Amino acid sequence: MTLKRIAALLPQLLLAFGSASANAAELFPLRDVRLGPSPFLDAQATDLHYLMAMEPDRLLAPFLREAGMEPKKPSYGNWESTGLDGHMGGHYLSALALMVASTGDAGVKERLDYFVAELKRAQQANGDGYLGGIPGGRAAWRDVAAGELHADNFSVNGKWVPWYNLHKIYAGLRDAYRYGGSEDARTMLIALSDWALRLTGHLSDEQMQSMLKSEHGGMNEVLADVYQMTGERKYLDLALKFSHQALLQPLEKGEDRLTGLHANTQIPKVIGFKRIADLSGNRDMERAAEFFWQTVVEHRTVAIGGNSVKEHFHDDKDFSPMINEVEGPETCNTYNMLKLSEMLFVSSEKSQYADYYERALYNHILGSQRPGTGGFVYFTPMRPNQYRVYSQVDQAMWCCVGSGIESHAKYGEFIYAHDGDALFVNLFIPSTLQWREKGVQLTQTNRFPDQAGTRITVEGDARFTMKIRYPAWVAAGKLAVRVNGRLVKIVAKPGEYVAIDRAWRRGDRVDVNLPMTTRLEQMPDKSNYYAVLHGPIVLAAKTNPFPAERLNFLADDSRMGHIASGQVCPLESAPTFVSDRKDFMRRFRPVKGKPLTFTAPGLVQGGAGSSTEFIPFFRLHDSRYVVYWQQSTPGDFARMRAENAAKEAERLALDAQTIDQVAPGEQQPESDHFFKGEGAEVGVNGGRHWRHATGWFSYRLNDPKQEARVLRLTFARVDGGRRFDILVNGALLAEIALPTDVADEFYTRDYALPASLMQSASGKLEVRFVAKKDSVAGGLYGLRLLR
Repeated sequence: MTLKRIAALLPQLLLAFGSASANAAELFPLRDVRLGPSPFLDAQATDLHYLMAMEPDRLLAPFLREAGMEPKKPSYGNWESTGLDGHMGGHYLSALALMVASTGDAGVKERLDYFVAELKRAQQANGDGYLGGIPGGRAAWRDVAAGELHADNFSVNGKWVPWYNLHKIYAGLRDAYRYGGSEDARTMLIALSDWALRLTGHLSDEQMQSMLKSEHGGMNEVLADVYQMTGERKYLDLALKFSHQALLQPLEKGEDRLTGLHANTQIPKVIGFKRIADLSGNRDMERAAEFFWQTVVEHRTVAIGGNSVKEHFHDDKDFSPMINEVEGPETCNTYNMLKLSEMLFVSSEKSQYADYYERALYNHILGSQRPGTGGFVYFTPMRPNQYRVYSQVDQAMWCCVGSGIESHAKYGEFIYAHDGDALFVNLFIPSTLQWREKGVQLTQTNRFPDQAGTRITVEGDARFTMKIRYPAWVAAGKLAVRVNGRLVKIVAKPGEYVAIDRAWRRGDRVDVNLPMTTRLEQMPDKSNYYAVLHGPIVLAAKTNPFPAERLNFLADDSRMGHIASGQVCPLESAPTFVSDRKDFMRRFRPVKGKPLTFTAPGLVQGGAGSSTEFIPFFRLHDSRYVVYWQQSTPGDFARMRAENAAKEAERLALDAQTIDQVAPGEQQPESDHFFKGEGAEVGVNGGRHWRHATGWFSYRLNDPKQEARVLRLTFARVDGGRRFDILVNGALLAEIALPTDVADEFYTRDYALPASLMQSASGKLEVRFVAKKDSVAGGLYGLRLLR
């Protein structure tokens, strides 16, 4: 190799050395792991079918349209045609690449190559490296480049989270190169990154940080990846520029300021902090990522591994929203928490990251795809007697569909890892690993979790240390490992790794016995709700509180179709654990002939009573269910039910009266109601989100049966003295002067909707709040359209 060539490669060589020294372990390439018969292989096959049923030309349409080209087919509807156009195409690109690596399927590879080629046509037509499907995006980006920008929590210059949208195509191109081997995708990614460099080149740090108030996905992570790919420092500098200081600085200080924040906006940022730390050695960013993970997993996560309610982090001392609301943990959050867990494990080799990964993978991710037909879940309610809805391949285009088609294409990613001569077995998923550097093949076979053990067979001769995870859910001293039938002495404890160092020979067998026990896990705020687990598996029960109802478990194409719209069951009607003893696990008994199925005679009151069957939540579909159970003694049961009924009566009555509603200041409810505004801002006060504007802001409400009679608004005492108008479909409804002498911190006011206005509205209402001169419209804390 010439000196000139060595000099050219020096940045990459130094970067590669730096990365290797910073990371303790490495994950195996996805192409080197193949799944064996298991629920994960079934889920992968279902996902592959779903992927191939999606029409690539419809997903490509926004990119071609915005490049001035004629699409071959019209765009999909739903989120793909209401402002987030193109986001699904980026996810699709990633999912195809992951599926190629996981399966080697020739049809998927052909689809991937076609998708990249069509995107290349669009990028070339743009002529400056840009590639995106954002409607009218070119004009909006020109304003940004000129420093003319206004950012909100989910918009930049009136465009719905445009950097979040673009991040999907950045990540898709990266994955098409990383997993699919597409050199064109690499070239396109670099060109798109150079476009971003030019676009932001004249923005000050203050302007960048202002723009980062809007959700922007993992832009810092993917730009750091481009730095690693090229060795060019300018991309790492841009990744740092895309790192949101409002989140980073408190985390670096070990401060939890997450309450009220949009959860999945934050997790990709932290993934980026960790990625930059890996490549630059920035220990502050490393500690920030570690603290964030610890805070979310240990204090803000429920039994299935998910977090947040209605997409936002609630008070970590009060999990009542998890029980009260029907919009429980969002699947995208867990998809991203798994990515962060992988990265933290690679650096530390700590089993705690694998323990969480297993919990979330089995109970949230695996359970988020409908078996057989496919389809993905957005919200997984923890509210008793609630249910989930699933996407359909040609309709719902939510974010959790995008992350879903990726999640089920990469189950082999974290099963194994290696560090020099050490091999980590993190997950007990049937699979075959090709460890090319050692010239050995390992095959893991089992029926886990239906049977509590696994067998690992070695093919090939090599010396290495096999490190088998001692799960935290196995009791101390209970794990048993045998090599070729001989018991291995174990010194490791739960939450560590059992290390077996030997010269392995072809045909060596390692049998691991993983005894599982049934236990209760209390809601993180220590309130009176419990989940039931067997080993790492969350057990739940199907319920049928309304025998005559016919629920539709398939979401429609509406903007809010991802939220289950069926009747909400009162909490007092939920089945309950009733026992004199809090330690009532002795009542749980396995059902003969039904793996991982239990009954608890005499424990459950309500619902199916003693015939209630507890089954793995990941196997529970197309039904109402209970994951979290309230507990009571027989003497307190009647009182507890009465208290539940009293607490819920007013709220459920209001829900029954509500036709449509908006949660001001919360991203998805506002975008689902087509928020617009000038001079608008958001914030949190007393744990409640608000929206106000020095100019105006508006929402579009639906009244399909034309039943609306009242507009109910929620305000706060702190905003007393503000003056603004309320207009409905352009007509003045009321002139508002917020009082300064109200007693309550938050209060509601009702405004009657004139019959003549409702007759002409035809079920579509634009409600606009317009500030008076030298005043502010809002803050608005709640908006309901009532019958």
